[in-house]
This record gives sequence, structure tokens and C-alpha cells, in this order.
Amino acid sequence: MLNILDRFRLDGQVAIVTGSGRGIGAATAIALADAGADVVVTARTIEDIEHTATQIRQRGRRALAVACDVLDEQQRQALLEQTIEHFGRLDILVNNVGGSGAIKPTLMTTEEELEACFKLNTSTAFAMSRLSAPLMVKTTGQGAIVNISSVAGHLAQPGFISYGIGKAALNFMTLNLAQDFAPKVRVNAISVGSTLTDALKGVMSDEIEQAIVKRTPMARLGQPEDIAACALFLASPAASYITGEIYGVNGGLTDAPMVMPRSSFNTD
Repeated sequence: MLNILDRFRLDGQVAIVTGSGRGIGAATAIALADAGADVVVTARTIEDIEHTATQIRQRGRRALAVACDVLDEQQRQALLEQTIEHFGRLDILVNNVGGSGAIKPTLMTTEEELEACFKLNTSTAFAMSRLSAPLMVKTTGQGAIVNISSVAGHLAQPGFISYGIGKAALNFMTLNLAQDFAPKVRVNAISVGSTLTDALKGVMSDEIEQAIVKRTPMARLGQPEDIAACALFLASPAASYITGEIYGVNGGLTDAPMVMPRSSFNTD
């Protein structure tokens, strides 16, 4: 038997990580590189992904930085084409792009805002998976897809109608894709809790942080590396018998991490 740690290695494999300029995406891209993968780093801002690519190269792995808005069909297609042209294969896709948009009560949320949030969190992951899975099978015979989801997808709370629907749909899409793509391409997701990324820092105060930590059993905020470690596991041969699962990396949350105001039915 080989050393069990060898099953976490990704030597010779190629991964695409969307939204990998900062935060969870950057940490995941670097983690995959640490395990031996070459990585396509992609986001809309070239400066951010070049920074991530530099860190990957410093670890002795190859990195390709491709500016791409995954909301755009032509840019998605170009991303996959450049990946195959540059590396000749694709083994792993991490669908990290997503976002909550405006957090506000349902009565203040428009249909357009809901649809935009769904498209960003669910439709982009569907489109990238649909493009990537055939290329994985064609170039390597198998593959792994990891979707970055959120506790908002199963812990209902006021103010998160758009984001909650987007992530809940992403979770169920993960289950369906796992059935559809088995046995050659595995599909799993990570249900992320309150993680200290730039997006969270933008709305974070000492008071908010203390409130979230108090509601989190592990008594701290998550770090991007916490999520990256799980993504590495799910992408690696160590998880070769795992598909269609939603893994919680959320500090043990069983309730919403924040208390938000409900919609007001003021009729005055």
C-alpha cells in the first residue's frame, strides 16, 4: 500500500479555479498547486490573478492567468480553449465565482436582482461544468468538479432571499450533476460558513464579528485556507469514492450566522 498521503497528491493534473484572484479562490488555487497541480487562475481583474499565478510559480508549478467573466459565454469558451491549448488536459474545475449582491428584505428585492444572483451563483457553475466535463473525459478519462456553496443554501434567514435561492439551487445542481456525470466525473460542493474574505471584511465590524463568532460553535471565523483544504481533498484521489455530497466547512453552524431584520409590512 502506498503512503495514504500520496492519495492527496495532484501531480501532473491541471485545474481551473474561477474567481481565483483573491479570497477562497486564490487560497484554493495555491492549495492545488501545493499538491502538485498546474493551475489556470481566472477572474475579471488581471492584476489579482497575476498575483495568484506568481505565488503558484514560486511553488514550482505552472500557472496560466486568464482574465474571464464567467457570465459571458464567449469568454467561458475561450477560457477552456486556452486551458487545453496551454496544458493539453483538464482534470479539476473549482466553481468559486459567486456573491450575495444586496442583502435586504424580500419586499425590497426585485425580480431582476433575484435572477442576477441566481445567474452568478448557479448558472455560471452549470455552464462551466457543462463545458468542462466532456474535456476532462476526453483528455484524461475522468475528472472532479468542486462547487463553492454556502450555509445560506440550507439555513434560511431574513434578507438572504436571492443568495439563499442561488446557493440552494447550486447544491441541488451538484447532486444532479453527480448522478449525470458518474462514474467518470465526480461532483461535490462545499457549504461555506462565515469566512474572512475581502467581501466579508467590507461589511465587518468588531460588533458583527463578535456576534457571528458567538453563534459559531467553533468560536471563530473561517479562513480561506479552511475551505481550500476541503477543496483539495474533494479534488484529489483521496475522495475518489465520493460524489454528490455537500461538505460543511462552517464551524459547526446549525443556525444562521447573523440576525437580520425581517420585511416590514408597514401599511401606513
